[in-house]
Amino acid sequence: MVRVRGRVGGLAAVSAGLLLFRREPDGVRVLLVHPGGPFWHRKDLGAWTIPKGEVMEGEPLLDGARREFGEETGWAAPGEAIPLGQVRQPGGKVVHAWAVEGDADPATLRSNTFEIEWPRGSGSRRAFPEVDRAAWFDPAEAGRRILPGQRPLLDALQRVLGDRESV
Repeated sequence: MVRVRGRVGGLAAVSAGLLLFRREPDGVRVLLVHPGGPFWHRKDLGAWTIPKGEVMEGEPLLDGARREFGEETGWAAPGEAIPLGQVRQPGGKVVHAWAVEGDADPATLRSNTFEIEWPRGSGSRRAFPEVDRAAWFDPAEAGRRILPGQRPLLDALQRVLGDRESV
């Protein structure tokens, strides 16, 4: 199957991902991941993301979100998927997201890898993990850590949980 990459016919690239959350006695926590590779190595605030990736051509978005979650973390997220909508990141990529309640131990993270020429211009290729770490954050800290274009997903989760818990 061919991955949908970049802009095709003027359309933005499409990604799908899952925002894993868990309830703790003092509130909700969300799992974010930090991108791997040399570009992100020294970046922290405003650099974290939900586990996500580009969907395959013809692949249902939720299936792509679950697949990418597994590829980037090594974990399954089998629970009910709660739609959070979509966001358009500053680069134009559209990210469709769902929340799933569950748990995972960041110490067991197992990400797939990608290969690039590094250092640039060296002719040498190196493999890096797509995700180099994961962590649980309360919503306020997650808002500081997540990519600015994905912050609305945190707001959407809080709205959805508030609506469900008031029923």
